[in-house]
Amino acid sequence: MEEDEFFGEETFQHYCAEFIKHSQKIGDGWEWRTSKDCSDGYMCKTQFQIKNGTAVSHRGTSARVQTCLPMEEALEPPLDDFEVTETTTATEVIKYEYHVLYSCSYQVPVLYFRASFLDGSPLALKDIWEGVHECYKTRLLHGPWDTITQQEHPILGQPFFVLHPCKTNEFMTPVLKNSQKINRNVNYITSWLSMVGPAVGLNLPLSYARAAFQDEGNVYRQDSSIEPKSLEEL
Repeated sequence: MEEDEFFGEETFQHYCAEFIKHSQKIGDGWEWRTSKDCSDGYMCKTQFQIKNGTAVSHRGTSARVQTCLPMEEALEPPLDDFEVTETTTATEVIKYEYHVLYSCSYQVPVLYFRASFLDGSPLALKDIWEGVHECYKTRLLHGPWDTITQQEHPILGQPFFVLHPCKTNEFMTPVLKNSQKINRNVNYITSWLSMVGPAVGLNLPLSYARAAFQDEGNVYRQDSSIEPKSLEEL
């Protein structure tokens, strides 16, 4: 992706399609959804997180949460599969829904999410902040991600938390410049999500980054078109 390349919705959908393709390969639970009322779509995943720091995807795959590490070191492959036992109470498990949408205003991806206990009671913004590790909390307040706010989901029309995208270009530009310098292809969604996701309990297995490196020969060009079915068929 060129430094001055326009990050349009087609480019966004292309990277999402590649991301979901790898997710399906490793059973990470990401999928593409569209709205019946409009042509817009989004990438999403449901994950259950136990308060001891273990994340469980809707497919039952667990991953121990790591924090305060460099991007690639903070990612690790999932551990063995397991199921939440019956002894786990509703107040010990939090259900997270992560949605990745394209922002026409900022021309970048945006991470929307919401969280609730198993009894259906939602977490308030105060609870979300309490769950953010101190090192990420500092970055959210003083770094490139600004802050966590609550907004209406642009497609579902429901309240979601969101990491404001106003400075996404600012912290993604060095990533793209470095990849160009070493002539290495990167998936924008993978790089971006591996940076913003851990702040709200979303960690990516390292295999996503490896998959992007293996696809160096298939560099995406802006003038190429992407058929709607390429995402719908995933």
